[in-house]
Amino acid sequence: MAKKEKRFEVVYKEGSQLGLEGVRMILVDLLTGVNYLAVANGCGGYAITPLLDANGRITITTLG
Repeated sequence: MAKKEKRFEVVYKEGSQLGLEGVRMILVDLLTGVNYLAVANGCGGYAITPLLDANGRITITTLG
């Protein structure tokens, strides 16, 4: 069976699942370059949204 390629890469991570603030991560979609902000708390809650710049545009990482 062929190995499936990764679609997302975690480029930044802070916090702890044990703390009330949870874990905050920035993910990059390796296919499109779109950056996402993902937040997970210790109670099982999870949220993800595209990361926006100061002008409200989606942040895109140039893939090389």
